[in-house]
Amino acid sequence: MTDPVFFEPSRRFTIGEVAALTGAELADPETADIVIDGVAGLDEGGQDKLVFLESRRQLAALDSISAAALLCPNDFAAEIPAGFVLLLSDRPRAAFTRIAGLLFPSSITPSAMTGETGISPAAHVADDARLEAGVIVEPGAVIAAGAAIGRGSIIAPNAVIGPNCRIGRDCYVGPGATVQFSLLGDRVIIGPGCRIGQDGFGYIPGAAGLDKVPQLGRVVIQDRVEIGANTTVDRGALSDTVIGEGTKIDNLVQIAHNCRIGRHCVIAGQVGLSGSVRIGDGAMLGGGAGVADHVTIGAGAAVAASSGIMHDIPAGERWGGTPARPIKQLFREQLALRKLAAARNTERRHD
Repeated sequence: MTDPVFFEPSRRFTIGEVAALTGAELADPETADIVIDGVAGLDEGGQDKLVFLESRRQLAALDSISAAALLCPNDFAAEIPAGFVLLLSDRPRAAFTRIAGLLFPSSITPSAMTGETGISPAAHVADDARLEAGVIVEPGAVIAAGAAIGRGSIIAPNAVIGPNCRIGRDCYVGPGATVQFSLLGDRVIIGPGCRIGQDGFGYIPGAAGLDKVPQLGRVVIQDRVEIGANTTVDRGALSDTVIGEGTKIDNLVQIAHNCRIGRHCVIAGQVGLSGSVRIGDGAMLGGGAGVADHVTIGAGAAVAASSGIMHDIPAGERWGGTPARPIKQLFREQLALRKLAAARNTERRHD
């Protein structure tokens, strides 16, 4: 049995087209008609493949690969072995990514898994649901009463769109995902198994134990947000949970009720946001970071992986550790501890 090929190139590109599309400089204009039909990592290469490097530490890999063309920084040209067709770029990774996306668009924007082109007879769509032309609803999916879905959106197998939800245009809701009490903008991607809009974790002590606090808000997800597989986003208690335009969220993230996440943020896997956290535009949270409730992380701030954030972080600062503090302070403390430990070990050897 042959190995399956999951992504086929949409077309072939000449090296000249690659240069024009990325702004790269073709080192030898006479190579403009060479054709590429794929991309590859520097450790593999391939006769018709485009590869890239961005560090001098990677130069040694060129001794054992072939490639149709190599994207690299301008000042590396003299160090590249003979025989490589060079595309010179100040940002080779970005140029490579652009071409890879054009070659394999289905790797970026998910398509229907079952080949459906409309509403599957094996799906359930409420009579009063409103679906614009071009919506695809795959087998097992449920579109509840009053829901509205915009043109070009895909609802994957066994996904559920709850009553009165709004899904914008060119969105994708992955297999087994649930969306309820939510409003989604255009070009939103919801990964498989996501839970969007379930009730938040709110309780207060009562005479018989814990009384549940009604969760009456919504989830509002703005345009071009991507949410990875098995992430959960709780709806607000009284106000809304909001995720700003262009933000990218990894797999297995927990976003609690009333959180407000700004535009173009990056949140890596297994991050946990407690209730009413505020995150400014362009902030980045490393994997496994945890944020206490009502904390504000300023615009452009960066949080190291596995950090525990107990206090507000000013805009633009880099914090890490548990409890999190400015990264320079964290490094100073770690260095002081290493020096102290080394001194103690020296004392013990002398005793």
